Amino acid sequence: MATNSARQLPVLHDDIASCRACDRLVEWRESVATEKRASFRDQEYWGRPVPGFGDPLARMYVVGLAPAAHGANRTGRMFTGDRSGDWLYRAMHKAGFANQPTSEHRDDGLELHKAWVGAAVRCAPPDNKPTPDERRACEPFLTRELSLLTEIRVVVCLGSIAYEAMCRQLEIRPRPKFSHGLEIAHENITVLCSYHPSQQNTFTGKLTEPMFDAIFLRARTLCD
Repeated sequence: MATNSARQLPVLHDDIASCRACDRLVEWRESVATEKRASFRDQEYWGRPVPGFGDPLARMYVVGLAPAAHGANRTGRMFTGDRSGDWLYRAMHKAGFANQPTSEHRDDGLELHKAWVGAAVRCAPPDNKPTPDERRACEPFLTRELSLLTEIRVVVCLGSIAYEAMCRQLEIRPRPKFSHGLEIAHENITVLCSYHPSQQNTFTGKLTEPMFDAIFLRARTLCD
């Protein structure tokens, strides 16, 4: 199975990166990549859907909302090049899931150990708000990714949209109300919930570093 996954994950990577299913998202991601933010004007933006990233033998899957317009939509790697990624990979490094605490660009040497990072939606959406139809259109990619990552035992959901998508994948019914620290044991997988490390949450103190670290330290315990 691991050998099959090693063959099929690159195929999935290419299928995600070439997707043009949602007109609104295609227009937005490409316009952002053309107009650019002034501080990144000399960089070439990825401007496409962003595939997942990590260890094919991952035991922990981290699912976020969607690529940031000037983060992963620019760099082409999930949670890379923005402040949410700074929070995520710092916490993953502290818990032993990453070889370094930073994620700045695709060739920065970051490697994940027994962890994979994906998202509910693979294109950067306007105002970080994908529509219900866009969320549904993207879910088959999540289904395929999870089917290939056969060693997953813990899923960390960053935010309510990621949580809802994962509950549909795992057929968790009834679905408990999302809250930070929520833990659900479902068959052979444990779902852990965290507030998303967006600036809206981290700047206001709704999510603190100790709160976020605790999620990944708990994930490490469950994985071990």
